[in-house]
Formats: sequence, C-alpha cells, structure tokens
Amino acid sequence: MPHKGHCLCGQTTIELASTHAEQIVCHCTDCRETSGSAFSTNVLAPKKDVKITGPVKEYNIKVPSGNTVTRVFCGNCGSAITHLSVVFGDAQAVQTGNFAEFAKVPITTELFVKDRWTGVAPISGAAQVQAMPS
Repeated sequence: MPHKGHCLCGQTTIELASTHAEQIVCHCTDCRETSGSAFSTNVLAPKKDVKITGPVKEYNIKVPSGNTVTRVFCGNCGSAITHLSVVFGDAQAVQTGNFAEFAKVPITTELFVKDRWTGVAPISGAAQVQAMPS
C-alpha cells in the first residue's frame, strides 16, 4: 500500500509509491536537531518512489563521516520531509512523522544508539546499531 503524508501546515505533501512494513529510529545529533526531539523516525524509500509537492527548502550539512546530507523541509512551516546522502545510494530517508499510518508500523532498527538520550529506552526487538552501518 502506498503512503501519503503532509507537513504541519499541509502545503507540502509526500507520496511514497513503495510499501514500507518497518521503519528506523535515528538518534544522531543531526536527526535530533532536525526533528526537535530525542530522535527521528524514517524509512528508506527508493528515490523514484518519492513524490514531494509544495514549497520546500534544502539545507546541506557536512556530517562527521565527511559526506554531505541534504535536508529537505517545508518552505512554509519548516517540517522535516526527507534527507539524502550518498550512503543511501538510490534511496532517501523519508521522515515518517508526516504520515498517520506509520504510527502502526514497527520500528525494526535504531541507528546511532551511542548518541541515545539516557531517558529513552531501547525499543524491544529492534536492532541496536552504534552508528551508521557501512
């Protein structure tokens, strides 16, 4: 089943032509700062399956690995939409907080658990990855 979501103000919509039965939590500093919370929730979707409509802005940041990550967010309300990196190959990370149905999709992997806030417990059954897998 494809997924359709939107930003806080509703001006930017995100459509995923691909189906996702699992999602990822990331505890890295950039994801925390982008989400304004203790972590972000994401899926890796093929770029060809992602359609974003509405006003967006991009922000490029060099991460500790030396790679550049391009953060895409709503140009009106600032909601995080997606981010791209060479590490993802032909995929991109799409923030799942913009999709109502992802509240019921299991989290199977936690990334950058070395940076996890002490008050946030590991998710039972999810793989615990210290940093970005190579």
